[in-house]
Amino acid sequence: MFSIKNSFAVLVLLFSFSLANAQLKIGDQLPDLQLQNDKNSTVKLNSSTGKVVLVDFWASWCGPCRLANKNLVKIYDNYKSEKFEIVGISIDTDQAKWLKAIEKDKLKNTQLIDDNGFDSQSAVLFGVDALPAAYLFDASGTLIAVNPTEVEIIAQIKKNN
Repeated sequence: MFSIKNSFAVLVLLFSFSLANAQLKIGDQLPDLQLQNDKNSTVKLNSSTGKVVLVDFWASWCGPCRLANKNLVKIYDNYKSEKFEIVGISIDTDQAKWLKAIEKDKLKNTQLIDDNGFDSQSAVLFGVDALPAAYLFDASGTLIAVNPTEVEIIAQIKKNN
């Protein structure tokens, strides 16, 4: 007889397997994902092919994310003209707080929202389990680093130019 304990074990195993398959790995391509931006338009995540792309997961309530935003603004301002794009993906569940944080942090790069927290499609697809989380893609759209340093980001930008 198949017990509840065995059923639970099977479900946990299946859930773990699906999560493991959902996480992007080095060498994977930038996903074909569409999200709303801060101007209420739909944006395709993989529309920046030909540029080095840093996908940055954050939220308005995340203190370390808000501190990291200050540095990302500087990097973006210095390198946006060099085939480089930062795509912020917020997992905020409150769009008003997200929009206020964008304004307060003076974020000028592409900002998208997937408003279902850590259960959002993009967070699950990328394997985000803590914030901030960043993914660096080369100009061909291939994932080359997870949580890269500023030095790694700049080196990839220079390599592409």
